[in-house]
Amino acid sequence: MFEHPNRRRIFLMRHAEAAYVAQDGNIAADERVVSLTERGRAQAAKQAEVLAPVRFDKVITSNLPRTQETARIALGNRSLPIESIAALEEVRPGWQNVQDALTPEARRDWVALVSNPWVEAHNPAARFLGGETFGEFEARILPAWNAVLADRSWTTLLAVLHGAVNRLLIHTMFRLPWGEMGIEQDNACINVIDVDDEPRPRVILRMLNFTNYNPAKEGLWLTTMEEAAERIAKKMLD
Repeated sequence: MFEHPNRRRIFLMRHAEAAYVAQDGNIAADERVVSLTERGRAQAAKQAEVLAPVRFDKVITSNLPRTQETARIALGNRSLPIESIAALEEVRPGWQNVQDALTPEARRDWVALVSNPWVEAHNPAARFLGGETFGEFEARILPAWNAVLADRSWTTLLAVLHGAVNRLLIHTMFRLPWGEMGIEQDNACINVIDVDDEPRPRVILRMLNFTNYNPAKEGLWLTTMEEAAERIAKKMLD
């Protein structure tokens, strides 16, 4: 099998399903600290089957538990260190915890608001759900990601991050208009992207949004944001 002397490979994953709404139906008080659901752990385990033959040189996550837990499951029996990078945390909404968002206005408009928050992502001054601006989000994510790419110690990287973070990275690497295309990132999905450093920079998309637990996306019509919005709205209206 031929190998390219200047080509490196990124396995870019989204974390598996997180317990924003617990099994007892209660909304998590703070989405930053939620762990995976049982279904999420099963999703990550199915993705681990796909990744089993891969020899990773480096593994990174954000500093949030849901990415770290997904990475540990995805690695299986490998004893690789996991580097957590705080700057690669998910885009930040305008509340510290979900309970703060349960205003009458949010109850009325929650599904529309949360399920499609990217409509103004092309505008750097627009805010994500009243919080971080998209310009601030890019200014936080891209330098941290560029530092990962600048590290020539790895040939094969596993990066377990977040839906919005992954979308931004994919849009940026492939020079796609941010906020105008619906690149979905299903729970625990795997994207495979090759990067050439020499003789000139190039990126090659090998795989996008692959889910071994449901490869045909059977019955999957809602985005992860839409599904989360529906579940939270249902709890709010009970």
